[in-house]
Amino acid sequence: MAADKRALLAAPAANGTVAIFAAGLTRRFDSLLAVDRLDLRIRRGAFFGLLGSNGAGKSTTIKMLITLLPPTSGKALVAGFDILRQAREVRRHIGYVPQLVSADAGLTGRENLDLSASLYAIPRNERAPRIAEVLGFMGLAEVASRLVRTYSGGMIRRLEIAQAMLHHPPLLFLDEPTVGLDPRARHAVWERLRELRSRFGTSVLLTTHDMEEADALCDEVAIMHAGRLIVTGAPQALKAAAGPAATMDDVFVQHTGGLLEEGGTYREVARVRDTARRLE
Repeated sequence: MAADKRALLAAPAANGTVAIFAAGLTRRFDSLLAVDRLDLRIRRGAFFGLLGSNGAGKSTTIKMLITLLPPTSGKALVAGFDILRQAREVRRHIGYVPQLVSADAGLTGRENLDLSASLYAIPRNERAPRIAEVLGFMGLAEVASRLVRTYSGGMIRRLEIAQAMLHHPPLLFLDEPTVGLDPRARHAVWERLRELRSRFGTSVLLTTHDMEEADALCDEVAIMHAGRLIVTGAPQALKAAAGPAATMDDVFVQHTGGLLEEGGTYREVARVRDTARRLE
């Protein structure tokens, strides 16, 4: 075992400086090895991007880390809590925005947030100020009384991030947060995420197959391919290693030998397209 692997396995992220720690995290679905012995260490306050084509194992990794899916083997600590033995504490300390649209179109923005506050068991006397805080922060105060079905795609995503941060979690998981958004809406979401870290010191793990997004937002990225973690590093360092004037697309091709569009099953592609259609 290499020295850096030994150091990783010996560091259980108990000192509060590590937001996510995983060692040998594996998930099988019958004969399919979806995630293969993943080792990960994400520092507190970082924006970390998990990159890869559809079907690379990104969403499965997130589902294990947020306790929606038990690993076949391996271990992980999220916000210092074991994902198997302390699942409830993990869920109390995270926010999650799935790839599929999760806001209720038949409710107003404020009603969606009030429902989330109830689910997070936020005391009643704290709900109104918390909701007002996140509506203002995400730039949604003026549309809070409108039905979500009237929102643009970017507004829906900002509302879902507001729902996920309502209980002030130290760690956010974002699964393809800007899929289906036009460039202007995508950049607006990016700006809110930057402000989120600046104001609250929030750690973020996001999955994406948008190399521009990874380059613009992330302090560090990891490329997944066929369930395995291929390379990890800062975007600038990875681009420099790939050659003069290299882009993150070049980095991806260098390490996986393929283009992003090549990945994904029929079901996964259909899911992405459905999300994009609903955010139009």
